[in-house]
Amino acid sequence: MKFKSERYVRFVESNSEKSFSSERQSSNSRISSVMGSIKRGFEKGSKEIGSLKTLPNLQSASDQPTKESGSGKKVLDPQGPFLQRWNKLFVLACVIAVSLDPLFFYIPVINGKDKCLALDNGLKIIACILRSFTDIFYILHIIFQFRTGFIAPSSRVFGRGELTEDLYAIAKRYLSSYFIIDLLAVLPLPQVVVLIISPNVKGNLSRVTKDMLKLVIFCQYVPRFARIYPLYKEVTRTSGIFTETAWAGAAFNLFLYMLASHVVGAFWYLFSIESQDRCWRDACTKIDRCFVHMLYCGANGTDGRDLLSDSCPLLEPKKIENTTDFNFGIFLDALRSGVVEMSDLPAQKFFYCFWWGLRNLRDAI
Repeated sequence: MKFKSERYVRFVESNSEKSFSSERQSSNSRISSVMGSIKRGFEKGSKEIGSLKTLPNLQSASDQPTKESGSGKKVLDPQGPFLQRWNKLFVLACVIAVSLDPLFFYIPVINGKDKCLALDNGLKIIACILRSFTDIFYILHIIFQFRTGFIAPSSRVFGRGELTEDLYAIAKRYLSSYFIIDLLAVLPLPQVVVLIISPNVKGNLSRVTKDMLKLVIFCQYVPRFARIYPLYKEVTRTSGIFTETAWAGAAFNLFLYMLASHVVGAFWYLFSIESQDRCWRDACTKIDRCFVHMLYCGANGTDGRDLLSDSCPLLEPKKIENTTDFNFGIFLDALRSGVVEMSDLPAQKFFYCFWWGLRNLRDAI
């Protein structure tokens, strides 16, 4: 019997632990090298950032809305977004201020019952409050002008030019340009007349107040209008346009037209009061027992007032036959309608004068 020899196969165990450890060591070395490079990169970046802190500020004036001057006070950039928005707001505030000044023209009223010239006390207070509110914008504008830098013409050789941040140079430039105009425009002269001078006047109070208000408003209209136009040109030059959309521009132009109508109507009202006062004064000199001081409410003696109605008839210019009759002209409508006798803030008086100004301004255009 033959027996087959048994064959044995021995599997030699490979050194798996050694291979695993070698692979682990190689991966650890790669990770440590990567981490080392990252660490070196961070160290290099931190050194570069630290070196940037020592560099001078090279940012242009157009990129900074404000800058710190040598004295630590901020200097505004005229091309910055803040001043551009403020200039637009200030132009609108100037327009509103011009529309509020004619309210002082409505203060004188005619007392139709006693035939004398009086003052609307309620309108005096409201007009002074509204005027004081708009004066705040003028004061802020003056403060901003002393902090607004400018580009000197000598620095416009290359590029945009350098922004001047010297507060002394800024103040000197503003004082020699528009400071006097801004100061004359912001003086509270109407408030002084109504609240300080008027209560201390002895005699013809309503006449003195009327004449002083007329003089003050006329004088202050010159610097106020003289300031609006160059400021509007500056806004359109720096921003390109005053309004962002077409409908806003149309609304702004319509507002200007209505503002002009309001101002014209207020002047018409004041001159209507003037014409009635002038007629009364001329007639009073021809009437016995009538003195000029009696024409103003609050004066002693009213004997001659009853005769004034017959001496100043409201006749149309075509129907005037006697040379002694007074010609009221375009102010006849205001006297006949009775708007000059309305007091205590009647809206009808304002709208009637506004409508008159709107109608006649349209015909003039």
